[in-house]
Amino acid sequence: MPNRLAHETSPYLLQHADNPVDWWPWSAEAFEEARERGVPVLLSVGYSSCHWCHVMAHESFEDEATAAYLNEHFVSVKVDREERPDVDAVYMEAVQAATGQGGWPMTVFLTQDAEPFYFGTYFPPAPRHGMPSFRQVLEGVRGAWSDRRGEVAEVAGKIVRDLGEREMSFGSGEVPGEEDLAGALLGLTREYDASRGGFGGAPKFPPSMVIEFLLRHHARTGSEGALQMAQDTCERMARGGIYDQLGGGFARYSVDREWVVPHFEKMLYDNALLCRVYAHLWRSTGSELARRVALETADFMVSELRTNEGGFASALDADSDDGTGKHVEGAYYVWTPPQLREVLGAEDGELAARYFGVTEEGTFEEGSSVLQLPQQEELFEAEKVAGIRRRLLAARAERPAPGRDDKIVAAWNGLAVAALAETGAYFDRPDLVDAAIAAADLLVRVHMDDRARLSRTSKDGQAGANAGVLEDYADVAEGFLALASVTGEGVWLEFAGFLLDQVIAQFTDPESGALYDTAADAERLIRRPQDPTDNATPSGWSAAAGALLSYAAQTGAEPHRTSAERALGVVKALGPRAPRFIGWGLAVAEALLDGPREVAVVGPEGHPLTKALHRTALLGTAPGAVVAVGTPESDELPLLADRPLVQGEPAAYVCRNFTCDAPTTDPDRLRTALSS
Repeated sequence: MPNRLAHETSPYLLQHADNPVDWWPWSAEAFEEARERGVPVLLSVGYSSCHWCHVMAHESFEDEATAAYLNEHFVSVKVDREERPDVDAVYMEAVQAATGQGGWPMTVFLTQDAEPFYFGTYFPPAPRHGMPSFRQVLEGVRGAWSDRRGEVAEVAGKIVRDLGEREMSFGSGEVPGEEDLAGALLGLTREYDASRGGFGGAPKFPPSMVIEFLLRHHARTGSEGALQMAQDTCERMARGGIYDQLGGGFARYSVDREWVVPHFEKMLYDNALLCRVYAHLWRSTGSELARRVALETADFMVSELRTNEGGFASALDADSDDGTGKHVEGAYYVWTPPQLREVLGAEDGELAARYFGVTEEGTFEEGSSVLQLPQQEELFEAEKVAGIRRRLLAARAERPAPGRDDKIVAAWNGLAVAALAETGAYFDRPDLVDAAIAAADLLVRVHMDDRARLSRTSKDGQAGANAGVLEDYADVAEGFLALASVTGEGVWLEFAGFLLDQVIAQFTDPESGALYDTAADAERLIRRPQDPTDNATPSGWSAAAGALLSYAAQTGAEPHRTSAERALGVVKALGPRAPRFIGWGLAVAEALLDGPREVAVVGPEGHPLTKALHRTALLGTAPGAVVAVGTPESDELPLLADRPLVQGEPAAYVCRNFTCDAPTTDPDRLRTALSS
C-alpha cells in the first residue's frame, strides 16, 4: 500500500512511495506527529539519480523488518535535495561540521523541534568497513532517545548554537582587485594537475566555473598560463570517459584522476555549464574540438532532457538494466570487444576498439570499457569513424535506457537557457535559440507568479509547492539576460529586472550587502542558509552578483551595480584562499574589472551589416560584456537610446565606465575593440 509520498510530484519521493516505510514529506505535520508519539525524526535526504540512495533504499527502506522498526520507533521524513536545497544545506552543514564529510544519501536524526543530534550518510544493512549497520544505528539512537533524553537535547541544542555562531567573514566589503585575481590564479596553478588537466586528485569534477574565470582572465590580461589550463582541461575531459563519446553530454564526475571512469549520472546543470564553457573556449581559440563538444552537448540536452512542456529535465540516472533485469551502474554506456564485433563485424570492431580505447581487460567493471578518445599515433578516416559512431549509437539505443528525473528545476533551466541561447547564436543554430526561448517561456508561465516570485520546481506543467531560492532567481535572470543579448527582445531584460528586484528586496542583508539562500519570508529552519561557495553550480550568491552586474550594465541601474559590488566582497575574501570554490565569483570579478563593456548595435532588422555587427559583438571576448541590438527608434533596450545610424549605415557603440568609443560600422574594428 503506498505511503504519504504517493501524492508528491518529486520523482525521487515517488520512487519511495511504495516502500513499507511510512514516509512523510518535509512538513510541520510530520514534526507534530513525532511530538504526539514522543519519538525522534529520521530525516533521509537524497535525489533521484543518486546511486547510493538507490542502494540504501533497496537494502533498508524496501526491507519489511527494517521498515517495521522505523515505523514503530521514528517518524520518517524523506526529502528531495533538489526540491528543498535549503533543508539539505542546513543539515549538510551540520553533518560536515560534526563528521568532517558529507554526501548523499544523508541520514540525520532530529528532535521534534527539527534540531539534529546524530548524523551519517549511507549505512549498510550489515556492519562492514568499520561502519555500523543501519539497524545498529537505529537501535543506538532509539536507546539514547529512551534512556538519555536530556543528553540528546543538550547535544542538539549545542549543535544548533554552534551552527548559529559559524558566521563567515565576508571580507571588508571592498571589491576584488588585480592583486586578488592574480592571487587566485596563483592558487589554481598550485592545485593544477599539469599531466591530466583539472584540479586536485580523485574524484575529479568538471571545473566549469573555474574555466570561465581562466578564459576571462586570459581575455583581460593576456595570461597564456590561464588559457593553457582551460584548454588542456577541456581537451582531457572531452577525450575522457566522463564525456559520452557516442551521444554527447557529460557525466557528473570522474572517479579517477585521468577522467576515464565516470560516475555515470548526467545532470542538466553540468551539461548546461559545460556547453557554455566549450562555446566560450571556441570563441576564445577557434578550437574545432570545443565547437564539436559545445554543439553535441547542446544537442544532448535538447534530445535527451527536453520535456513536452519545453523545459529541461533534471537528470538521467547512473544505473540501468543490464539486460538481465538487474540495475547496474553504467550498463547503458560501456562496451566489451565482443560487443563491438557483434555490432560492427570483426574488422570495424577491432578498429572501434583501438579508436575508443576498449581493451580485453577493460577499463571499468567485469571486463567492460568506458569509451574514450585516447591520444595515439594511428590516423583514422573521419568518415569511417562517423559511420562506426552512428552504428554503435543505434545499437546502444536498443539497450534499456537509464531513468530520467522529469522535474524542472528553475535554476538549472536558467543555466540551460543561457547556454543554448549563446551556443545557438555562435554557431548559427536558430533551433537551439528557439529551445532556449521555449524553456524561458515555461519559466515565466509556470514558475513565476504575478509578484515575480519563483517556484523552485515544476512537473508536467504544474508548479511545485516549494519556493524558489536565491540560485533560482539569479540563474533564471542570467538566462533571460543572455536571451536579451541574443534576440534583442526587451521583454527578457524586463523579466530579469523583476527577478533581480526580488534578490535585492528578499535575499540581501541591507546592512552588509551579504546574500542569503532563502527569502526573508521563507519557511524558518534552524538556521537561514547562506553559502557563497561555488560547488556543482554557481552559488546563488555568485550567480546573483553576475546577473546584477550584467543588468546594471544593460540598464544603468545604480542600485543593482551597488548590490553586485557589495556581494563581490566575498570574492576578495575567498578568491586567493579557495579559488577552486569561488570560480564563478572570480569570473564575475573579471567582468567588474573590465567594466563590463556595453555594446549597442543599431540598424534595420535583417540588414546584413546589422547581423554582422551583432554577431561580432556576441563573439567579443571582453569579460562579461553585454550586448543590445535593435533599430535606432527601438525603445526595447535602454542601451539603444540616442544611438543613431552612422551616415545611414548600421553601427556599433562600445562604452565602459561612463566613456564611449566613437561608433563604428566596421565589424573588424568592433572585434578589435572587444578583444583589447
